[in-house]
Amino acid sequence: MGKFRVGTGWKMNHTLAMARDYAQALAAAERPEGIDLFVLPPATALTEVVRLLEGSGVRVGAQNAHWAEKGAWTGEISMTMVADAGATLIELGHSERRAHFGETDLDVNRKVRAAIDHGLIPLVCVGETGDDKRLGAAIETNARQARMAMAGLSHAEAAKVWLAYEPVWAIGEGGIPATPEDAKPVHAAIKRAVLDLVGVEPPVLYGGSVNPQNAEALAVVPEVDGLFVGRSAWTAQGLLQIATLAAQARKRG
Repeated sequence: MGKFRVGTGWKMNHTLAMARDYAQALAAAERPEGIDLFVLPPATALTEVVRLLEGSGVRVGAQNAHWAEKGAWTGEISMTMVADAGATLIELGHSERRAHFGETDLDVNRKVRAAIDHGLIPLVCVGETGDDKRLGAAIETNARQARMAMAGLSHAEAAKVWLAYEPVWAIGEGGIPATPEDAKPVHAAIKRAVLDLVGVEPPVLYGGSVNPQNAEALAVVPEVDGLFVGRSAWTAQGLLQIATLAAQARKRG
């Protein structure tokens, strides 16, 4: 599956000056071996972060984009614009987009298709709500979201997609981090669902209140292929700390 992936989306945080400071610190720092780092700044800082991290090996992506090539979509950006800014990665289907902006599984599927067509790596977020979990539907919910996101892709196209398991109940300030025991069966189910659909076992990252206290335990779960970090990585030092902890834990086995 290649390197262990560790990255962060900044959500609606960081001005251009703050983004520059973050990118410069990350570019200058020693980065742990065996880790594929990525950052997803807001669209206003995307081009500048790409410029500052050029040649560093750190991937840069956007947090969202529309499936349409162009048109009357006020306030949106297209996959062409994301690629034109120099990004290589695109986050899609985050639970906040689904909950607050009404994005459906069909919307996510359209965006995955558009991202692939524009040479971007889709990072597709899936996750169950607290009610889904309470009613025993976590496995079914995540398998369905993953299958619908990747429906219609060829084997070769599906091999380019990353998935992130982000249980809704674990996200945000009041989130309760999933334990390795929580994450393991869901990651396995997501992989199995996609393998059955398109013949590819995708990398599945864990996201949802990842922090320095739980990063090591999550990083050594065999079904976990990376960590998608929130507020704990909103500084370059925070991202590097978690990446280093993950690398050390995996090296120890």
